[in-house]
Amino acid sequence: MQDVATLEEIKTAKTLTSSRSKVFLETRAYLRQSLSTLFDLDPLEIPINAQPGEPPTLPSGMGNISLSHCKDAITIVWHKSKIGIDIERTDRDFNHIKFAEKYFSHTNKSNHNNYLTKNVILNQWCAVEAAIKWDHGKLAQDINHWQFFEKPKELIHNKKNIHLNYSQINFHNWTITLAYEEKNSLNPEIICCSKNF
Repeated sequence: MQDVATLEEIKTAKTLTSSRSKVFLETRAYLRQSLSTLFDLDPLEIPINAQPGEPPTLPSGMGNISLSHCKDAITIVWHKSKIGIDIERTDRDFNHIKFAEKYFSHTNKSNHNNYLTKNVILNQWCAVEAAIKWDHGKLAQDINHWQFFEKPKELIHNKKNIHLNYSQINFHNWTITLAYEEKNSLNPEIICCSKNF
């Protein structure tokens, strides 16, 4: 992927640590290249607002975007309506039982026998992160308010009374989740790229 960055993005990158700067510039390059194909514009003409730690946005009328990355991949989604996306490696190493008890103790346990399996917790984590990105929320402030339902595939923010649907797929070594309001299945533009950051 050819690096594509505005002067403002280069200036912003210089204020970040070396590792964050690299991720910032690479994710913005993928974002610009992907949207340039979608809109048939030069990558540098894509009017995105994508500050570090903030969700990327497009001007009104150009649709909605969301991006997520892990250590070796980035995924980008565009849709006319609000949308959120998250990607996680399926072999992510974390204490899933402790994590579940801390953040998801209130969740729906319809499948109680598998409730604390690593795969179930990872899928739940991925879905909640996608919902937080849909809401342009903050992980630390919102994670305890989202409730995850496996059947039906629904996410509810108890404090803000937000009801979202989600779709989840396993793709090679990753789990990817889309969060959205629509009841019907979506046809968003999704780009998933393997990349060593």
